[in-house]
Amino acid sequence: MTGKAKPKKHTAKEIAAKVDAATTNRGGGKAGQADRTGLEKGGHAKFECPHCKITAPDVKSMQIHHDAKHPKVPFDESKISNLHATLTGDTSKGRPGIRGSHKK
Repeated sequence: MTGKAKPKKHTAKEIAAKVDAATTNRGGGKAGQADRTGLEKGGHAKFECPHCKITAPDVKSMQIHHDAKHPKVPFDESKISNLHATLTGDTSKGRPGIRGSHKK
């Protein structure tokens, strides 16, 4: 009856997942602050609500937001501003949302 309390060894898949999680830029901290605020390229959110200036990644999400927060105003897709078209950032930097680390 020996061996039941024996700790299991880590698998190669688990170790690879830990290495990937440690070295991949997830956009957090100071490194992702400019991406989250959207100052350079508009961040991950592409569209901006004309009424309350909240951002959404696509038109469908913006329509859901509009139906929930502005029910008295009719939804007009042409009034939504596209932040990626209006903001031009530095092209030498990586695009937002790209997996990968600069620290490898």
